[in-house]
Amino acid sequence: MAKANGIAYAALLQLRDDVIHIMKDMPAWQNEDVETLAEIPLGVLRRNATQRHGVTRWKRGANLNTLTVFDVEVIDLHPSLLLDEWKAYAAFVLHHEYIHALGWRAHDSIFRALESSWPGTINVLDGPNFTDSLRLANAKWLWICKTCDKSYPRQKRGNRNYKCRHCSTILIDQRVQPE
Repeated sequence: MAKANGIAYAALLQLRDDVIHIMKDMPAWQNEDVETLAEIPLGVLRRNATQRHGVTRWKRGANLNTLTVFDVEVIDLHPSLLLDEWKAYAAFVLHHEYIHALGWRAHDSIFRALESSWPGTINVLDGPNFTDSLRLANAKWLWICKTCDKSYPRQKRGNRNYKCRHCSTILIDQRVQPE
């Protein structure tokens, strides 16, 4: 968990208010006190994280069978989600984390139904595109396929030990940033 700077923290608070406001009008949350979600501290993940977009962290010793909003230590979002280009996806990710905070830990069918009730216009590729942008921003190497022109951003050299997922050609290393 990293501490958000003033600008990032202000963006997190605005995002929180926007998401809670939308959730209050959603039929899926009519029987929940979504106002309590505003009590959950918000933070940011490390900038070099490439897999996680958000995470709900529970307080130590919380009873996993009776989790409530008050058992949440913090919800962290990736700092890149606070950029304007990812604003809509950031709202969806925070909604996702709020579902966890309201007691749904598992990504089961009920969780997915609650998640899909989000009214925003989220493209199914927003998550993978965000992950790709994070990987590319942190990449030191591109593993390039000479056959199908696919490239895979990575932090380490492949040393010709990996094949393309699409055509099984051995991938060639190309430096992106100096080590």
